[in-house]
Amino acid sequence: MLRELHRRLGKVEAVVAGVFLLAMVGLIFFGGLARLAAKPQNWTIDFATCLFAWACFLCADIAWRRGGLMSIELVSERLPEKAQLVLRHINHALISVFLVYVIYAGIYLSWVSRARSFQGIPSISYSWISMSLPVGAALLLFTTVLKIADDIKGGAPAAER
Repeated sequence: MLRELHRRLGKVEAVVAGVFLLAMVGLIFFGGLARLAAKPQNWTIDFATCLFAWACFLCADIAWRRGGLMSIELVSERLPEKAQLVLRHINHALISVFLVYVIYAGIYLSWVSRARSFQGIPSISYSWISMSLPVGAALLLFTTVLKIADDIKGGAPAAER
C-alpha cells in the first residue's frame, strides 16, 4: 500500500514539477517581453522564484527515487558487499536525520515568514516559498525510508522499480 502511494505520488510530482518549470519559463519570458515593451511586470520574477523553489524540491525527490543524484563511489565500490550495505545504512540514517531537521526548520521558517510578503506581490505570503522546504524534505524522507526498507529486506532498490 505504501509502495503504491509512493508510486502514484511520484507520478504527481513529475507532472507538477514539469508544469512548474514550464510556468516558470513562461513567466520569465513574459516578464522580459513586458520589460521590452516598457511595461515591467516585477511580480513575474517573484512568482517564478516561488515555482522554482517548489520545482527544485520535487525534482530532487524524483532524482532520489531514480538513483539519479550525484554520488562518489570511488572507495565504497571497492568494499565487500556487506561493508557497502553497512555504509549505505549509515548514509541513509544520516540523510534521514538531516531531513527530519529540515522538516522542523522549514516549518519554523514558514511560520516565522508568514507575515512577510513578496516584494512584487504584496498580497501573497512568503510562506508559500518557505513551505517548499518541509514538504520537499518530507517527500525525500518518505523515499529514504522506502530505500532503507529495501536494504533491510534485501530486495531491489527503489530506483530499479
